[in-house]
Amino acid sequence: MKRRFILYRRKLGGMFYIEDTETRKQESLGTKDRAEATALLNARNESVRQPQLNLHIAKAYLAGTDSGVSTRTWQDALNSIIETKSGSTQDRWQRAAKEKALDPIRDRVIIETQAEHLFACLKAGTVSTNVHLRKLHNFCLSMNWLPWPLIPKRLWPEVKFQPKRAITLAEHQLIMEREKNPERRSFYELCWHLGGSQTDIANLKAEDIDWPNRTIAYARQKTGSLAMIHFGDEIEAVMRRLPVAGPLFPYLCTVRCGDRATEFKQRCAGLGISGVSLHSYRYAWAERAKQCGYPERFAQEALGHNSKAVHRAYARRAQVKLPSLESYERQAADGRIIQLPSLSATAQCPERHGQKVG
Repeated sequence: MKRRFILYRRKLGGMFYIEDTETRKQESLGTKDRAEATALLNARNESVRQPQLNLHIAKAYLAGTDSGVSTRTWQDALNSIIETKSGSTQDRWQRAAKEKALDPIRDRVIIETQAEHLFACLKAGTVSTNVHLRKLHNFCLSMNWLPWPLIPKRLWPEVKFQPKRAITLAEHQLIMEREKNPERRSFYELCWHLGGSQTDIANLKAEDIDWPNRTIAYARQKTGSLAMIHFGDEIEAVMRRLPVAGPLFPYLCTVRCGDRATEFKQRCAGLGISGVSLHSYRYAWAERAKQCGYPERFAQEALGHNSKAVHRAYARRAQVKLPSLESYERQAADGRIIQLPSLSATAQCPERHGQKVG
């Protein structure tokens, strides 16, 4: 039954009331006059009928170009997004699609959805709900399944992530002392020394190591870009303990990233360490790089981020004590500091520095 209001009169006092047939909520019209009460009833029913009429008109127009407009639900949109993704991104969307917070709109027709329906999902959900519902809403807009934004961009609730921090050296050493599994121990050590993502490090192979040149090179899983890192004695000592052919971490490379993260979290919980994850090793690497004066340009290349803003976000907690210019000049004169190409050198020979010519 379509929503409407009905009129009735209470015997006690003779006041007229209306009742919502959908919510069963009752409301006084503040009058005992039947003609006035009837006019108010008709006005209220017209206010309900007009949006529904507008919706039917919109459906009629949109159906000319999209036959599914009157039946397409938010679950259909979720399924469509999942089909466009692959790998770990597809896994994340499959998990997001099962969130209970989305149940109120899951079977609701997209074109019949109001802003309050999305706000109800956001209120019942988490940060993840906010992130994925935004993307789902924008996906429907870009596919022309929504003729207009249900929630304007500036009115979406702010995405507030939990504070992130780097793992400290003391915490890392504590984990190493307690870790009995040699493969996991070596894995955590390389996370500390390389700063790579847990997936990239878990999938390293012996063939990625160039022993004569002391470099390790691999294609990043997320971006496909090449990472090539020179390693020192500490990293070499770790890798000498690993297989000489095939995957360096035969077990961990077969485990889902979520399971590796859970195993690490369990170890931290057993040691009373809170607020860190495997991703905290990347924060730690970036902060260590900043603290020791490692050039930001080199750190960006090592972490796989081209944006200075991204790297600064990783290293925002680093406390830096600036060296005196005198000491820095002395180290440069001794050849202990790698000199970056000057702007003039770049201008004179742009093709050697990645700039377009012509």
